[in-house]
Amino acid sequence: MIRLGEKQTLTVVKKVEFGIYLAEREKDETRVLLPAKQVPQGTELGDRLEVFLYKDSKDRVISTTQEPKLKMGEVQALKVISVQGIGAFLDWGLEKDLFLPYKEQVGKVQEQDEILVRLYIDKSKRLCASMKELYDMLDTDSPYRIGDMVQGRVYEFSDNFGTFVAVDNHYSAMVPRHEDHSSLRIGDLVEARVTGVKPDGKLDLTLREKAYLQMNQDAAQVMELIEGYGGELPFNDKASPELIMQETKMSKNAFKRAVGHLYKERKIKITNNSIRKI
Repeated sequence: MIRLGEKQTLTVVKKVEFGIYLAEREKDETRVLLPAKQVPQGTELGDRLEVFLYKDSKDRVISTTQEPKLKMGEVQALKVISVQGIGAFLDWGLEKDLFLPYKEQVGKVQEQDEILVRLYIDKSKRLCASMKELYDMLDTDSPYRIGDMVQGRVYEFSDNFGTFVAVDNHYSAMVPRHEDHSSLRIGDLVEARVTGVKPDGKLDLTLREKAYLQMNQDAAQVMELIEGYGGELPFNDKASPELIMQETKMSKNAFKRAVGHLYKERKIKITNNSIRKI
């Protein structure tokens, strides 16, 4: 059986001027062309060749000895070459670019973005890219442990859970929703620290420093915010987590640590409804 999007080892069953035809077995009627410019020198009838199968610009099944950047069952980061109303085209490493339909995007993409995608076969039996349903395709056997610094690519946002990240474009990870991710876009590469490894192997990440290092940065940020309000912040550390995140881009716990640090240094006074610079 000829399988689109996969590498297969097929038999040379016919030679023509413009290439060779390959099939699983010599008598099979289903045959696929390997263009002449890709036929290895010295290839003879009956030889076995490993090729990748896809469809050309005329929607014909064709084979190639080139190595595509993405095959069926994989998740890889591909560069956006162009964006059109119906979708985008990605650099696939083949003569034909890979089409990413608009309906298969989870966020707006731009030219030169590198985004994580998978392959699927659409209703017209063509290979296309999708940014959806990547979560269960990422591996969970990473070598990373709590405290390790990692690099990952953002591939989805969830209001309920947080920011989904593929560490090394390969391992499943997440930055929890209570952290600020307002500056992030789909496809962004982030440096993060592992804060937990779940029983199923998925990683919990933070974009923030260790608490004792982050606290000084947060305290400076809170003081700058107080000064921006003319010396008195119109809420204190008992405000709702939503208000604190909106105003400071910090979790409530991080905000309380920063306020406590400033209070101990006698730089602020906390009232029932505000925080005032001393």
